[in-house]
Amino acid sequence: MNEEERFKIISNDFADLIADRLILQNILATYSDVSVLRINDLHSIAYLPADYIDDNIIYELGYNVIPKCYGLMSIHSYDSANAFHAYRIPDNELRGDGVLLGFVDTGIDYSNRVFQYADQTTKIISIWDQNINGGNRYPEGYFFGTEFSREDINAAINSEDPLSVVPSTDEIGHGTVLAGIAGGTYDEENNFIGVAPESEFVIVKLKPAKANIKEFFYLPQDTICYQENDIMLGINYLIQTAERLNRPISICIGLGSSQGAHVGEGIFNNYLSTMGQLSNAAIVVAAGNEGSSGHHVYGEMSPTNNYNDVLLTIGVDNPGFFMEFWGNAPNIFTVDIYTPDNELVGRIPPIFIQSTTMRLDYEDTRIIVDNILDNSLGGDQFILFRIRNPLPGTWRFRVTALGNLLSSYNIWLPINNFVSYGTLFINSNPFTTITTPGNELTVLTVTAYDPLNQELYYAASRGFTKNNQPKPDIAAPGVDVRAPGIGNQYMLNTGTSVSAAYATGAVALLQEWGIVRGNQRNLPSAKIRSILAIGADRERNIIYPNPYWGFGILDLRNSINLAR
Repeated sequence: MNEEERFKIISNDFADLIADRLILQNILATYSDVSVLRINDLHSIAYLPADYIDDNIIYELGYNVIPKCYGLMSIHSYDSANAFHAYRIPDNELRGDGVLLGFVDTGIDYSNRVFQYADQTTKIISIWDQNINGGNRYPEGYFFGTEFSREDINAAINSEDPLSVVPSTDEIGHGTVLAGIAGGTYDEENNFIGVAPESEFVIVKLKPAKANIKEFFYLPQDTICYQENDIMLGINYLIQTAERLNRPISICIGLGSSQGAHVGEGIFNNYLSTMGQLSNAAIVVAAGNEGSSGHHVYGEMSPTNNYNDVLLTIGVDNPGFFMEFWGNAPNIFTVDIYTPDNELVGRIPPIFIQSTTMRLDYEDTRIIVDNILDNSLGGDQFILFRIRNPLPGTWRFRVTALGNLLSSYNIWLPINNFVSYGTLFINSNPFTTITTPGNELTVLTVTAYDPLNQELYYAASRGFTKNNQPKPDIAAPGVDVRAPGIGNQYMLNTGTSVSAAYATGAVALLQEWGIVRGNQRNLPSAKIRSILAIGADRERNIIYPNPYWGFGILDLRNSINLAR
């Protein structure tokens, strides 16, 4: 990548592909006019003309190269007295001193007083706004966006027109809420304080997903959506900043996707696994809000009963959506597709070696099907359905297993934000709904509960992973949590990104105890996950690890006492 090529990063005329070394070699050998932005020695992003991304791209390069689409994992409502206010962990002298909090999200309202010290100087080390282009103020080696320093932000705070100095803000409010929960300073007037109030911030404001990737997955263009590769770059920037300052960092990922096999697979997850080995960086991930969505089906079949019917209700005014079928190896499946009028549209044939791409039409409905064996998962059969202009009503997918083995499969729809209301499975299953990247084993995956009544958030995604690894890891407050939003307004916030922000602050306190104070200088993400899991608060009548609660409710004091 160079100055002349960098326009491709933001241009919708160019599509993005993510690649490891082997895939990158294949891309460069297959296509011309390719520019490459390297994330690290193992992972890269390739930018190539958007018209190369046609219906055969998965057949040619595999599904992993397509950046997955991520949405926000919380909702906001009006402030009220019936809310969870207490963030500071009781009887705890740790305050996050010397630790950084990193966020890859919708940005931050830097003018909010909870992100300032008493002298009205900022707690923010830097902001990389991926949306502001037209200059050469991007972070070194990234070639897009604009980086604002602490000095820039302080100048903006002292200006009569802050946005004329630092024009980066948070129009949505999601990133501001999460940052406030994790590390906001004391706001006496509003009786608010974050979990780690003396931590400082490094912020990445993500650019929206390109129109061409939304078109590929049939997502509405007005959907709030972010691309996997931009999130990877954001995490990389946070870690590089922490390394430059020689400070530990606790990173919050309050975004999620239902794409993938839900076993922590793929290039992004491999990247997170690599980052999870660093001694001073921890990655905290929202578990997702898909537990009550009706967007997952699990099926089992025996040799004597080798088929079952999956019923999918599609709502009206649905321009399109995608759906992923993952059959567990070594089983092979066929899928017959029936319309609401009980017309057979077509059969997805069995597949053994060769991948196939099919196009099926029924009236105004078009179904594009990719049917492949995923070698990265030991030969699981993967079928991607992309359905445009679907006929409303109940569709039937008859899944048939070949051979005489016990067989099982999973099917996932997109997350709530990405599919129209009323599109869901009639015979849905709430388990194995942890969103990506929460299935990756080294990250700390956090689910949400209501601390006022000690009940799990009803919509929280459930574990375990598809290959039965324990997830989520921990539960933290995530229902009606009061926090500062944009414009110095306080809102109630619910969702697993809220609980992930709370846990991000708690991890910063653990890093202060361990790394800053010298009690445990080697604290990679996987070790932090183990410490918090071992010290979690558990009910006697529940077996742990648990697909609802993980290893229990976050208990930092107990975890540190055990770690001593």
